[in-house]
Amino acid sequence: MQTHFTEQDLEQPHLREAERVLRTCVHCGFCNATCPTYQLLGDERDGPRGRIYLMKTLLESRDDDNQATEETRLHLDRCLSCRNCETTCPSGVEYHKLLDIGRAEIERRVPRKASERALRFGLRKALVDPRRFKALLKLGMTFRPVTPHALRQKLPATPVDAGVRPAGRHHERQMLILEGCVQPSLSPNTNAATARVLDRLGIGLTAAPDAGCCGAVDFHLDAQEAGRDRARANIDAWWPYLEKEDEAGCEAIVQTASGCGAFVKEYGDLLADDPVYADKAAHVSARAKDLVEILEDEPLDNLALANRERLAFHCPCTLQHAQRLGGHVEGILARLGFPLTPVRDAHLCCGSAGTYSITQPTLATQLRDNKLDALEEGQPDVIATANIGCQSHLAGAGRTPVRHWIELVDEALTRATNTAAP
Repeated sequence: MQTHFTEQDLEQPHLREAERVLRTCVHCGFCNATCPTYQLLGDERDGPRGRIYLMKTLLESRDDDNQATEETRLHLDRCLSCRNCETTCPSGVEYHKLLDIGRAEIERRVPRKASERALRFGLRKALVDPRRFKALLKLGMTFRPVTPHALRQKLPATPVDAGVRPAGRHHERQMLILEGCVQPSLSPNTNAATARVLDRLGIGLTAAPDAGCCGAVDFHLDAQEAGRDRARANIDAWWPYLEKEDEAGCEAIVQTASGCGAFVKEYGDLLADDPVYADKAAHVSARAKDLVEILEDEPLDNLALANRERLAFHCPCTLQHAQRLGGHVEGILARLGFPLTPVRDAHLCCGSAGTYSITQPTLATQLRDNKLDALEEGQPDVIATANIGCQSHLAGAGRTPVRHWIELVDEALTRATNTAAP
């Protein structure tokens, strides 16, 4: 794609990066074929190719061209950031990097309406602090009957109890785990089940007490620098565990929410221009591993499972498109003997997309219902997934139960153990 930035423009790092990404696009339009919002709306501006043109026009325009800015904001807000287009693109266009630049440029030029700013600020404050979120969730559960319908759908029915979580200190192999912001309250059994399964494989988990939100919520809600600050804080919290070369060191940072994992793996890019954190951020990103990356290298064939449920696996966009791990969880579940039902259009987003289901509820609901229709065609007993956002969004429809896949593995292991016991 031809660009028209001046030499003065290209002295700015974000415009230099934007030009690099723009020039890789060849206008082919393959991306539109797999874009969820383009399929729903049929508007070129709500597909990746159209959004790329809008961002190009925005970045090349004068600061006072508010009309171009507002139009671009509308269509960028509708983007799920699912990165399906990147999987499809034959030219390797890093669309998400251009999207981050475009959104930041819009915020710099024209502030949002007060109501929109308030919503985004409220979401940031409510979601990133686990203790605050737990208190708000408890309040919502208490007053569920009078809670607005849009929020009531986000409330869990009855979260599975976490059960016993092994300390794992006795193992030679140690890994860090990011506990997450909302997952400990919405699905407290996920990380506990992870600890139990890894404990059987001789791996202990450590949670760095000062590590917090990965930063994705802030970064994608118009507070990119706040997101970077959270990345820096996590790097500081993890570094003492990662820099040790002896048996006290941790070999990886395990992520059980694919959205968090995708963002932590981007720390190296987010902080590439930070002279203090660049090298550490790149090291942290290299050590960040989704849970499936840990398990697929372990001797799973030695595990005896008692499997009963037919599963449909929903592969989150952050797992298949951002981390490029599509098919990996399905492979593990098949190795362990779980019967998997086929899923039509498995590449499409469910509509969760972080806070998208709150900021764009109409589109998110359409996408969720379409996804559930596809997942339920094989009549599964349970829908398994790998990201708490997808899990709560899909479960909010009140249809087929939705669980994190590691919980199902843990339960099958427990059943097998109980059956074998004298």
